[in-house]
Amino acid sequence: MNFTVEWADRIKTLPPYLFAKLDQMKDEIRRKGIDIIDLGVGDPDMPTPSHIIKKMQQEVENPIHHKYPSYVGMLKFRESVANFYRKRFNVKLDPETEIISLIGSKEGIAHFPLAFINPGDYAIVTEPGYPVYAISTRFAGGEVYFAPLLEKNNFLPDLSSIPEDIAKKAKVFFVNYPNNPTGAIANKDFFEQLIDFAKRYNIIIAHDAAYTELYMDDEKPLSFLEIDGAMEVGIEFHSLSKTYNMTGWRIGWACGNKDIVQALGKIKTNIDSGVFQAIQEAAIEALDSSQDCVDELRNIYRKRRDVLISGLKEIGLDVNAPKATFYVWIKVPEGYTSQSFSELLLTKAGIVTTPGNGFGPSGEGYIRIALTVNEERLKEAVERIKTHVKL
Repeated sequence: MNFTVEWADRIKTLPPYLFAKLDQMKDEIRRKGIDIIDLGVGDPDMPTPSHIIKKMQQEVENPIHHKYPSYVGMLKFRESVANFYRKRFNVKLDPETEIISLIGSKEGIAHFPLAFINPGDYAIVTEPGYPVYAISTRFAGGEVYFAPLLEKNNFLPDLSSIPEDIAKKAKVFFVNYPNNPTGAIANKDFFEQLIDFAKRYNIIIAHDAAYTELYMDDEKPLSFLEIDGAMEVGIEFHSLSKTYNMTGWRIGWACGNKDIVQALGKIKTNIDSGVFQAIQEAAIEALDSSQDCVDELRNIYRKRRDVLISGLKEIGLDVNAPKATFYVWIKVPEGYTSQSFSELLLTKAGIVTTPGNGFGPSGEGYIRIALTVNEERLKEAVERIKTHVKL
């Protein structure tokens, strides 16, 4: 008898993870000997600041950290998060009940629907957006309603266009500001409307706030939780990955309404065993010490953004400067789709970008570029497009 491997239905219909597919395409081009400028995945090119690394080196030798960590995170890590929220957003959080550590915000977002979505329930998901919101909802047996983010609405969802029958069946509404991939920022008025919507239909707001510290200009992005009423209806996911160049360290947190946070905690205690405590100690160092390193990072991304946008406009591409994140959302030239233009840039110029339709139907007609190479490489990318790509 032949042994066969049968995949579960939930993964048979799952599309390839967007960035895994990009890696495959890059490998094919590299095998041809082409020098690639990778502007695809949002992984910072700069190292974690040295004071955070030194703290990790010190703490990793401490045997107290070699045991199982707390499921919810060390209390002093959660206290550091609470202090960060108080200083940055003027939000008061109880570190004992309203904050939980995560193995990176992706992990928390991926597990979140398991706590609230029953088969047949809906999650409202803004798109274009991070694919994990929809995928995790489907893994929990839920249905997804996509709320489009359109340029004419400043990439904010039109809440009035969401059908009432969907709103009544929805348990969770995923939003993300500053937004990946568009770089848009949400204002107080929108968050107030969102809170009213959540209360009207009894929907939990799950706000992905991973990019709040990567703002380019003087406008500091808001935390959803600093708006009156948000703590009644919401949870916010945050991460040290982008703020401190710690993507590989895998540490973040969720905070907000204690009942929502503790439901996520109940899922996590049955799935993982918490974050390595030495990493939590390094995260405390990051949050509690001088934020000069974050100021420097913002300045670097601002300069990169300005160099890239200036060059792209010179060669005729339609692009707006992002207010935050390290992404640039670019309209593709007439006659191209997101996929065809992204493939053209890769095959003709050796430049990796992310096709916008990979983030959802409303991303069609755009590509995303990550500002994760230095200014010289960005200038070279522009020059390659000018030389090798006929627009």
